Amino acid sequence: MERSVTRPLKVYLAAPLFTQHERSWNREFASHLQQRLGCSVTLPQEIPLSAAAPAAKQFARIFRQCLAGLDACDVVVAVLDGPDADSGTAFEVGYAYALGKPVVGVRTDYREQQERGTNLMLARSCAGFVRPRAFDDDLGALAAAVARQVRRVAR
Repeated sequence: MERSVTRPLKVYLAAPLFTQHERSWNREFASHLQQRLGCSVTLPQEIPLSAAAPAAKQFARIFRQCLAGLDACDVVVAVLDGPDADSGTAFEVGYAYALGKPVVGVRTDYREQQERGTNLMLARSCAGFVRPRAFDDDLGALAAAVARQVRRVAR
């Protein structure tokens, strides 16, 4: 990965974004990452919606903007929580992997699945992985651990 030394690292945060809680958590987590890495974070949930535009046009625009964000980023940080990872996040991980972009997986869900607590295709697509202990709710510590992995894989 070639990145100008003067340009800040670009991180794409792939995560579920369908509830107020998820969007709030994503914003707070992105803020922690920005503080620790001095990076810019692309949050797909920040793509503006228009009440006037038809849904099909908006969905096409959102899809293109998400792909552009993935194309432009240096590293993807993917939240892989839940009994099965969010389908949009899974797509973004696969797309980034196909582009050769490093992915850092984050799993705060303590339930076990195939590998690293998640689907093996997602786990194996991650160049780095962070999985805190069960019921560890320290978001700052999580962001610090993710920042260490991002620095490692972004070299």
